[in-house]
Amino acid sequence: MKDIPVFTTENGAASLILGEIPYRGEAFVRIQDSLEPENLLKECVSFCRMCGAERVYASGHPWLEALPLHCAVLRMRGEAKPDPGKVKCLWPVTGETVAEFRKLYNARMAGVDNAGTLEAKDEEWLTSGSAYYVHDRGRLLGIGILENGCVRTIASAIPGGGEETLHTLFTLCPGEPLFLEVASTNTRAIRLYERAGFLKTGELSRWYRAL
Repeated sequence: MKDIPVFTTENGAASLILGEIPYRGEAFVRIQDSLEPENLLKECVSFCRMCGAERVYASGHPWLEALPLHCAVLRMRGEAKPDPGKVKCLWPVTGETVAEFRKLYNARMAGVDNAGTLEAKDEEWLTSGSAYYVHDRGRLLGIGILENGCVRTIASAIPGGGEETLHTLFTLCPGEPLFLEVASTNTRAIRLYERAGFLKTGELSRWYRAL
């Protein structure tokens, strides 16, 4: 399902993110401009519901603060400081392994707020040198995506595997500054990043429950 970058009505304009409806039943409304945000949101929610959304979240306007908060998207910054005792084997994703990577990612991220679903169209990007498996003597510990100084994904395959996965990814760029985005509700991931020396530097957006 395609997103709608500009959805306009007499009450204003918004962007509709619909791509997660087939997978999670979720849609996202980012209000761009409106003098009647309540009416605009009602129209957006109605459209998303017709598209199959069971839950709709909205951001982009102060009026939304009256709604229940779903989550905030935080930015964190740190430095790639690999702990030698936590570094394991790193294997890039290939054409032969990308389908399994995508399957594992989607399974592990299914319950994580603000984590998009990987589709078949993403496989070319995943095999371009940004996505990795982390193993320890044949045992899969986790998967990660590191691209252009951004830790895009860390997902453990076994309990406790996330920390070794993160430190192994650090070996790709030791000493370099890194940033990431994480949902405020993903407290386990936040604790992992804080243990690795990352600090919260800002709040990028807040999403409120509209349906």
